[in-house]
Amino acid sequence: MSIALIILPLMATPVVWYMKPGMNRARVLPVVGIIHFLFVIASLTGVFQLNPDAWFRLDPLGGWVLFIVSAVFAIVSFYAPAYLALRPDRNFRIFCVSLLGFISMASLVATSRHPGVLWVGMEAMTLMTTPLIYYTYNRRSLEATWKYLMICSVGMALALLGTFFIAYAADLGGMSGPLYFDRIAEIANSFPGQWLKAGFVLLLVGYGTKMGLAPLHTWKPDTYSETPGIVGAVLGAGVTTCAFLALARMLAILNAAGEGEFARDILVVMGLFSMFWAFVFMVRQADLKRLLAYSGVEQAGILAIGLGIGGDAIKATLFLVGAYALVKVSLFLGAGNIHRAFNNRTVPEVSGVINFLPWTGWTFLIGFFASTCCPPFSPFMGMYQLASIAFASGRMWVGGLLLIFLAMIFLVSSKLVLTAVLGDERVFSKEVIYRDSIGTVGPIVVALAIALLVGIWMPQSLSNMLEQATQIVRTP
Repeated sequence: MSIALIILPLMATPVVWYMKPGMNRARVLPVVGIIHFLFVIASLTGVFQLNPDAWFRLDPLGGWVLFIVSAVFAIVSFYAPAYLALRPDRNFRIFCVSLLGFISMASLVATSRHPGVLWVGMEAMTLMTTPLIYYTYNRRSLEATWKYLMICSVGMALALLGTFFIAYAADLGGMSGPLYFDRIAEIANSFPGQWLKAGFVLLLVGYGTKMGLAPLHTWKPDTYSETPGIVGAVLGAGVTTCAFLALARMLAILNAAGEGEFARDILVVMGLFSMFWAFVFMVRQADLKRLLAYSGVEQAGILAIGLGIGGDAIKATLFLVGAYALVKVSLFLGAGNIHRAFNNRTVPEVSGVINFLPWTGWTFLIGFFASTCCPPFSPFMGMYQLASIAFASGRMWVGGLLLIFLAMIFLVSSKLVLTAVLGDERVFSKEVIYRDSIGTVGPIVVALAIALLVGIWMPQSLSNMLEQATQIVRTP
């Protein structure tokens, strides 16, 4: 069944590629999105028997991440037809194929039991998403595409070297057979610590680049600002979530080897630095999409801090991964609507959105407050748990800085968002042709509704999977 999750989107790519130009190509995406999401649910509920010796298998940790990414893809896929219908002059064959390739490689990353295969999936995801960034076909998007490709490829090269270090440590530790993550964890305490530490540092730099941790985030501002909102949603809620999974799996190996404290201290420092860095560049930011990019750096830092605190904070961090992904989808899609209507993304050129696009304006404002951990949305619940655990575990300075940076970021970013959404519409003198529609607003409302629902109530089955995923990362 795990193989089916990878193959299903790939099977749809020749259908889209050879289909006659027209909107039917875009309509394939929501069909694949729903089927893939149902397949993920079937795999997680045990409808299909899984081979315990297979190279690809959904464990609770990979299942949790793929559940999030598949849900994100399903939401985005319903937005795609309405978005592409606004650009009938474009041949969006490559665009649709790239989106299908993304969800296929995300499934490969989530189901892989081998660190080398996981690396292949992450690198292939980079290649699959690169054409999406160049969709606007202008000089700035070309520059952003090359920056994304080059910086992420260098990071992935370092991640590959780190993977070799882990494999060499396993060889020195007497491990034989495939290097499955669960098999590594069973005997990791016999591996030489210096090779594990060196490998983790390289892996942190590599996967931290894809995740967007500062100062490895330099591809994010240009890439997010020059891509369509739908692509920003895929990158911000999909690619970075898969990078988090890769980092969490490597942390689990060091925890099992007894070297977790070394890794966790580095994660806390990088996480706090990322939050501070995001704050500094948000202070005078006028570009809405760049603001979302630095918000992504901040959230990557929060997730790194959660992994670094360890213990019960792992569960809160995994919960935040899903909460942030849903909110990111709403913000990026909303930013795309705003950019399309105003043909601009900077304040004060963008002002009074709520008067021109009431649905987009309100949902963007609500999504902003949700992303800054305001109640009752799910990011607030995750952040409350994370901060509480930080204080309860004796990491007073970590919890204190976490909340201080969060408050500072809220203050500097709220001015820009409130001006854009609630500002004087007379500042913008051009005629706004684009208007809200069900196709471009419905997916945003669905993402926010789920983020609200999960913040209030979570199904027991998801809670159990979250607990099981936590146990994998916090392996003693």
